[in-house]
Amino acid sequence: MEIITSHVNSDFDTIASMLAASKIYPGASIVLPGAKEETVNDFLLKSTIYAFKMKNLSDIDLESVRRVILVDIRNSSRIGIFSEVVRKPDVEVHIYDHHPEEEGDIEADVEVIKPVGSTTTILVEILKERGIEITPDEATVMMLGIYEDTGFLSYASTTVDDYRAASYLLEKGADLSIVRDILSRDISAEQVYLLYDLINSTRVYSIHGVEVVIAEATRDHYIKDVALVIHKLRDIESINVLFAICQLGDRVIVIGRSNRKEVDAGKVMRELGGGGHWYAASASLKGMTTIQVREKILKILSEKVVPRKKAADIMVYPVITVDYRSSVREAHDVLTRYNINAAPVVRGEKLAGIITRQVVEKALFHHLDDVGVKDYMARDFMTVTPDDDLEKVENILIGGNQRLLPVVEGGEVKGIITRMDLVRYLHEMKEIGVIEKDRTGQEYSRRKVLTSLMRERLPARILGLLERAGEVAASMGYRVYAVGGFVRDLLLRHENFDIDLVVEGSGIEFARRFSESEGARFRSHEKFGTAVIVYPDGFKVDVATARVEYYPQPAALPEVEFSSIKHDLYRRDFTINALAICLNPDHFGELIDFFGGQRDLKDGVVRVLHNLSFVEDPTRILRAVRFEKRFGFKIGKNTKSLISNALKLRLLEKVPKPRIFADLELILKEERVVEILEEMGRLKLGPAIHPKIVLDENHLSLVRETREVCVWFDLLYLEERYEKWVCFLLALFDPLGYHEALKLSQEMGLRRVVKEKVKIAKEETQKVIMKFLSTRTISKKMIYDLLSPLPVEVILHVMAKSRSEDIRRYVSMYFTRLAHVRVSVTGSDLIEMGLRPGPVFREIFDRVLEEKLKGRLKTKEEEVDFIRRNFLRKRGAKK
Repeated sequence: MEIITSHVNSDFDTIASMLAASKIYPGASIVLPGAKEETVNDFLLKSTIYAFKMKNLSDIDLESVRRVILVDIRNSSRIGIFSEVVRKPDVEVHIYDHHPEEEGDIEADVEVIKPVGSTTTILVEILKERGIEITPDEATVMMLGIYEDTGFLSYASTTVDDYRAASYLLEKGADLSIVRDILSRDISAEQVYLLYDLINSTRVYSIHGVEVVIAEATRDHYIKDVALVIHKLRDIESINVLFAICQLGDRVIVIGRSNRKEVDAGKVMRELGGGGHWYAASASLKGMTTIQVREKILKILSEKVVPRKKAADIMVYPVITVDYRSSVREAHDVLTRYNINAAPVVRGEKLAGIITRQVVEKALFHHLDDVGVKDYMARDFMTVTPDDDLEKVENILIGGNQRLLPVVEGGEVKGIITRMDLVRYLHEMKEIGVIEKDRTGQEYSRRKVLTSLMRERLPARILGLLERAGEVAASMGYRVYAVGGFVRDLLLRHENFDIDLVVEGSGIEFARRFSESEGARFRSHEKFGTAVIVYPDGFKVDVATARVEYYPQPAALPEVEFSSIKHDLYRRDFTINALAICLNPDHFGELIDFFGGQRDLKDGVVRVLHNLSFVEDPTRILRAVRFEKRFGFKIGKNTKSLISNALKLRLLEKVPKPRIFADLELILKEERVVEILEEMGRLKLGPAIHPKIVLDENHLSLVRETREVCVWFDLLYLEERYEKWVCFLLALFDPLGYHEALKLSQEMGLRRVVKEKVKIAKEETQKVIMKFLSTRTISKKMIYDLLSPLPVEVILHVMAKSRSEDIRRYVSMYFTRLAHVRVSVTGSDLIEMGLRPGPVFREIFDRVLEEKLKGRLKTKEEEVDFIRRNFLRKRGAKK
């Protein structure tokens, strides 16, 4: 049996090529291995092509296949189930393709490969040479294939052969009006909105002098025919090199288009697991965010756009090094932490040797963990300077078989070059063959300046502080940025004057200089490069050195190394918090947004920056829910999936309780705390706090009742001070027993006064409720006696938990009429009146209090008169 097939996601060139191949192999059946592009699918449903032996995959007996004719593809990764068939030794393979060679290509018995604009062109040439007749309908379908893949014979990939093939098809009756109607289609309303988002998200990068545009958009569902939208974007914006990244549901679709030979879109897509031509290519990914895909594309482009000439141009820096005094075990830790196979050994700033993973692992195998790395490092090796040409680099790495080449200047390591760095460069130079351009091209984007918004929204004091911070940083040769929630809330027009500054330079030195100029004091934390500036009135500004963090294990505290603002922002929890404002005078007010935070603020989406975010810090799950409910946003589909994965691994349960409480306290202080706890219940986050905190409907009803009680209490406009969040904490702890609650309070590191309120609540709440419910006649004195010893938060907890209208009335009476009743007479007054100290004093105070609660006594004089009438006449006075 003979089969004609192609790649999944078939386009018109695929369909046309298979039709042409069926004329050359008249006994073969056409079979599609998988999905088709939407427009292709519509065309097939309405056309007569199914008359040409088109069969469903389910109709094919794969065991009986003896020949496979592959068109428009020669890579096994994109032909679906037929990748297994072509590997069989008794199956003959014929290939007709115009794609460039790549890893994973199939070795065929017959290969016809030509660098033309369309595979259909290759097959039409064969039909013409062999004199095989085709009908006008067949000619029209084949013309569709050529016109689509060459952009109506306008793409840079179009060759003379494509024009000749098109001319031949016209002679055979191809109908160009049909071709135009099918290919020149309008886009839907949904596609228009997608196009609008892509246009507004475009960023322009100058990579070694080549301008590259990257656009991003996100949808929670699949949108058909994205390639058409990208084509419209490219035409509207007149873009030469475009990479569009669209998260559609749980997949990220990447489409690359290039008119510049320096940028091979196919190579970039192959690095992402896709494929295509240098001028048009695509990839489909799972398990990555759009941010991660963009950063990966930029990394690939930075390596592939332009050939380099000097060692400095391809060296890697800054260099991960091992200290000369390190042990073998410590060297192994460095290599493992950074996932590298070799590293220079330095003595001070000077290069001393090279240590490799192979040597280290052998040493560990022989139990030489504590032996100095200097005893086993390589000392006999060659180096180059940054200005040495690549011929010398090649001679050392390839000719001299050296694994790692240090780039050294003045004895100091400036960079390293590996064999792979060089091979990659040589391969690219051979294929691209372009002249080197200026290497200093740097990333830039459509900048947004927030100066007007800052002047509109910020008090003069805050604005002046930020301006002076920028001036001090500039005088030190540093750059300083306002970051995080302050920037986010400024863009949302929410009031937030908690200022966090990040410094590219020494944050501590900046804080010292700035605090001196401001007449403030500062405290520093050397390990983390952070400081707090404290003004005389108590106002604080947090300062940090731009840093990158790595987590030695899931849910652990991070290790910190100093870095740039971009790396500093990348370590943050969500895109909406990864925003910065430059404060230096030359760029004051300029918004820095590497990761699409503005877009997510506009769309109302909480999105992580990378897919290990919740593995590294599971408490971000709590923050995601908090921000979602605070701002009325939604958690992105991919982010929600990552939360689900982290919960399956029970990572939040591994986090130390004080870290959980730090986020829990913030949640309990939120205005929409009930909605947050409800979502925590849906996500089953409660057991991470304690196994009994399940946040089921019964538990949540107490939380809701607590909110109602707090609203009621706030509306009384009393001057009673209380911590509302503690009321919700008591509700959260309600399912716990006495000892469980006290133990959890201790583990979480609650403040002493809060622990005491938890203790009182567990001891007294049920007693008070039962006393009220079991007593037939409740006096004001009883209400006072039961409630006055309790903190306000515990009283409100009693009110919420009881759900009794009578108890509500008693609590209301207590706060509005009884709570501030006090006996004015003192023990000294009683002694002055001639009474002896003793149990009678308590009796007197209780009686006086009871009369005051009934409203019968109002002044101190009335109290004294009451005591004289009721106690001095009955008891003997001291002579």
